This record gives sequence, structure tokens and C-alpha cells, in this order.
Amino acid sequence: MVKYAIAKQLAGKRVITTDGEELGRVIDLDVNELSGKLESVLLEPNPESSMSARARASGGVISIPYSSVLDVKDVMVVDRRNLNTEQGEQF
Repeated sequence: MVKYAIAKQLAGKRVITTDGEELGRVIDLDVNELSGKLESVLLEPNPESSMSARARASGGVISIPYSSVLDVKDVMVVDRRNLNTEQGEQF
């Protein structure tokens, strides 16, 4: 299934996992210059999320693959199983 979204509408959206954890808010998008496809979403982390330590180690932002995005409505819902830490562990 192809997911379409206007980048302007994604700015500031809350990002939650399928189990309800709020990861943070969308601050930027990483787009492949050749294909024009979204590759990843950059988040300002929620300080209480399990990914906040990862954000501190990577300059204060979290990058999640766009392929993990399941739905975008009032919030962006991502599949936790596709979110890997830098060490290859899952959250």
C-alpha cells in the first residue's frame, strides 16, 4: 500500500507506536533526491520515551524509517517492530 502525505501536514505531528508510546514530534523529513521518496522521519523526542537516550547520542533527534509508518491522521502511527536501535536491538 502506498502512503501519501503532504510534508507540510506532517510537521509537528505526534508520533506514537502501535502499543501507544509517544515517541515525539515530527521536525523534518529525509527525502531521496533521485526518487523523491520519503526515506525517514526525524523526530524531536519525547523525553519520557524509550528512544530519548538514542536521541541524546545522535544530536538530539531520532530518525525512524518511513517504511515503519502505518498510518497518518491526527497522529503518525509507527510499527515498533521496525524501529531498531543503533546496536540492532528492538524497542
